[in-house]
Parts: sequence; C-alpha cells; structure tokens
Amino acid sequence: MPGPVSEQGRFLTGSTMGHVVRMTATGAFGITFVFLVDAANLLWLSLWGAPQQVAAIGFAFAIQFFSVSIGVGLMIAATALVSRSIGRGERALARQQAGAAIVIAVGIQAVVATLIVTFRHPLLELSGATGETAALAARYLAISVPSLVPMAVSLVGSGVLRAEGYGAKAMYVTLFSGVLSMFIDPPLIYYYGLDGAAIGLVVFRVSLLGLAIYYAIIQMNLIDRPDAAMVRRILRPFMVVALPAIATQMSTPAGNYFLTIIMAPFGDDAVAAWAVVGRLTVLVFGGIFALSGAIGGIFGQNYGAGQFDRLRSTYRDALVFCALYTLVAWALLWTAIPYVSVLFGLKGQGAEVLHAFAGVGVGAFMFVGALFVSNAAFNNLGKPGRSTLLNWLKDGVLSWPAAMLLAGSFGAAGVIYGQALGGAVMGILAASWGWRYVARLGPQSDIDPAPPRPYPNLDRFRRR
Repeated sequence: MPGPVSEQGRFLTGSTMGHVVRMTATGAFGITFVFLVDAANLLWLSLWGAPQQVAAIGFAFAIQFFSVSIGVGLMIAATALVSRSIGRGERALARQQAGAAIVIAVGIQAVVATLIVTFRHPLLELSGATGETAALAARYLAISVPSLVPMAVSLVGSGVLRAEGYGAKAMYVTLFSGVLSMFIDPPLIYYYGLDGAAIGLVVFRVSLLGLAIYYAIIQMNLIDRPDAAMVRRILRPFMVVALPAIATQMSTPAGNYFLTIIMAPFGDDAVAAWAVVGRLTVLVFGGIFALSGAIGGIFGQNYGAGQFDRLRSTYRDALVFCALYTLVAWALLWTAIPYVSVLFGLKGQGAEVLHAFAGVGVGAFMFVGALFVSNAAFNNLGKPGRSTLLNWLKDGVLSWPAAMLLAGSFGAAGVIYGQALGGAVMGILAASWGWRYVARLGPQSDIDPAPPRPYPNLDRFRRR
C-alpha cells in the first residue's frame, strides 16, 4: 500500500538549518557513493586498461556531461512546480504535475540521446580526441548514451521525493544502484575494458529507474499517470522553469568541454589527470552538488505557503553550510593528494594538474557553492534566467579565457587556476544578488499563481 502523505509540507515548520543539513546529507551520501563507484571504475581502467582508455573516458565524460545536465535541469523544473503545489496544499495537482514532468522529460532525453549518438564522432573531434582514443570514446558513448531515457524518469522521481521532503528515500535510489554497480563493474571492466564500463553505466541507470518507480510511485504515491490534456497544460509552466534551468546546467559541461579542449594539447597524461580531477570534484563535493537540489524543495514549499522569513533563513543557512563543508573537504583532500597521485599513476603534467586542484581549485568551491545556493533560489522562486546568466558568465565568459591565459604561463595547471578564478568571482556576485532578491520577496510577489480551475480529468486520477 502507498505510504501516507501528510497534508502540511514537511519544510513549513522546524529549523531551516536542520532541513538544509538533513536534505543535503541524504542527497550527498547517495550521490557521493555513486561518484565513489565512478572513481573506482576509473581506477580499474587505469590498472587493467591502456592509457588511451582512461583518456577516452575523460573525453566521453565531457560530452555526456551535457546530456546528464539536461536531465538535472528537467528535475529542477519538476521539483519547483511540485514543491510549490505542496506548499499550497494542492497534492492532487502535485501528483499530476509529477507524472506530466516524467512524460516531458522522457521525450526530451530521447531526442538528446539520438543526437549525441548520431554526431558523437564530430563532437569528439571538436573536443580534441584523436586516433584510438577517439574511437574508444565513440564506442563508449554509443553504448551508454541511450540509457539517458530511463535515467530521465529516475531523476524526476528523485526530484519529486525531495520536493515532498523524503530525502532518505531519494538517497536510497542512488545508494542501492551504486551498491549494485560496485559489485558488477569490476568484473565487467576486467573482462571487457572500456566497453564493460559503459555496460555497467547502463545497468546502473536502469536500476535507478526501477528504484525511483518503487519509492516515488508504488510506496509513496507521489506520482499519478497524466492524460494528454494535463501534459499539454503543464508543458508551458514546466518549460518556463526547465529551459533556463537546462541552460544553467549546460554551462558546467560547456565550461568543462572548453577546458578539455585547452587541456588536450598538453597530452594524454594531462587529460587523464583532468579526468581524475573531474571524478574527485564530484566525489569530494557531493555535498555541494547535492545542496542546490536539496534546498529547492525547501524554497518551493515555503514560497507556496507564503512563509517568506523562512526563505531568507534557508538561504543564509545554506551559505553557512557550504563554507564549512568546503573547508573540511579542502583539508582532507590536501592530505590525500600524494596517495591519489600514486594510486592513479599520475606523473609530469598530470601530477601538476592534480596538485593545482588540491591547492587552489578545491578552495574555490566555497564560492562555487554560493553560486549553487543562488541558483536554487532563482530557479525555485521565479527568476531562473538569472541562474542562466550567472553560470554562463562563469563558464563561458570568465573561466575559459582565464584558463587559456594562465595555461600559457603555468602549463596544464593553469587550466585549474583559470577555472578557480572564474568560480570565485562569480560566486561572490551570485551570493550577493541572490540574497538581495530573497530579502525583498513578500506577499506581493506573484511567481507561480495557482493555475485556473477546474483541471480536466483531475479527479479521474485522484487516489483515495
């Protein structure tokens, strides 16, 4: 039987810092475990495969990052719409919005997957991949990219769980899928190399789908099957949030793609280190990456309920959490860097890249985290275009030219320094702008007015 759902949103009472920590901790634990498995896969490849395979997965990661970011943008839109409806007490509408969001997300990701598979060779050529490395990366993309479609369902399902406040259940979706990957990936990589890593990624995403369906639909009854009329009705407000959210999310892979192009001339050692840095970033800063998605539901519910003082305390508490998390992560990673260098066999330019990341790049995440907090506020409180502007200024206007300039002086390590500089500047600007916006919100704001009634066929899907 589906679990009971309380009428009042979970985030409307209690300590906002408590909600921030609880939701971020559960999100971080799940996502960090998945990234740990991903980093382990890179280790297995470095031990059992050729250097070209490690470099190939770095190039493939730069491209696949785009498609995953689109899925995250769609999840953000679903979380924003559903959490506001929950805050207003309109739970039947929230379930319909969740179902329609899944239909829309699946359609979009099917198109994206088709385009990436079709044009994977030109994309890899543009990124700087050549020869055997390019061929391996293309095969990896051909195997793994179609699984973006089931992943779209799982992302929206996880977002709905977080919008309702079920952080632990959203964590279970990624955690249990990661446990499965931990057992099946090593033998797959040992026997099939890079192809095995791609197959393991497909299995992981399919397991995400099954667990999201179980927790969000079967157990908690948070998603209803929409009819065509509901999908059409939800499409516009959903895309009003989704399009700028996707554009915002795309800035990070675009920036990573541009930086990969700058890194490529320094050789496979530098690109392999860049791939390791990418895995370490998402592994060490799982809490920061989870923070933006975790607090979206808190913002949405409290805005829907008109509790504007709690919006401000949530924003403040998230910034404090981000600063403390980064300081701890910085100290731990700096201590572990010598062991990481040996573990992945990094030398020369590769070792310099890793040390630059540990010394400078990690510290910049205090400001990047502040940017993520402002993203969550703008995306869920009616100004998603501002998130898009801030992130593209960071990744397209500042980080890329700064990395090119500093790479001329410091070699491959200069790419890390340029990335850190762009993050620091834009993080400070975003945190200030976001706070000013949240501080001025009040009852006169009309971000997401209640939709017109009645909804056709809404009662048809209402659960007793």
